[in-house]
Amino acid sequence: MSEVWRPSVTVAAVIERDGRFLLVEEIADGRRVLNQPAGHLDPGESLLDACVRETLEETAHALEPSALVGIYRWRHAPSDTTFLRFAFAGSASGPDPARRLDKEIVATHWLTPSELAARRAMHRSPLVARCVADYLAGARFPLDVLSREFA
Repeated sequence: MSEVWRPSVTVAAVIERDGRFLLVEEIADGRRVLNQPAGHLDPGESLLDACVRETLEETAHALEPSALVGIYRWRHAPSDTTFLRFAFAGSASGPDPARRLDKEIVATHWLTPSELAARRAMHRSPLVARCVADYLAGARFPLDVLSREFA
């Protein structure tokens, strides 16, 4: 019997304020990288709930999702892992100064698109730049485009 292939489902928040985007600097694969607040979908969790949770855990900002920016498939060759990323646009309040960030998070940054582009070598994946580019190009799908959960 062959092994069943399953992509790793992740969510990401594209948060823009005054021309700057909220990014996290984190340790991944032994190096410092930049990424949107992002993470894995947990069992029983909705995509929106996962994005709100991951944003809070990684940035201490409360996310209010407003649209789906896009759905992306990317294969991380070294681990032979395929990621299926749901990127959401939204606004964020905070940060909550009493909240501790996930242990992998080194810092949070508000970067302009040009500052982000100048740090391309630090991007965790090509999805970091692609999600910002799509957001800047106006990619927005209503949240109700996502199917409802059925019991």
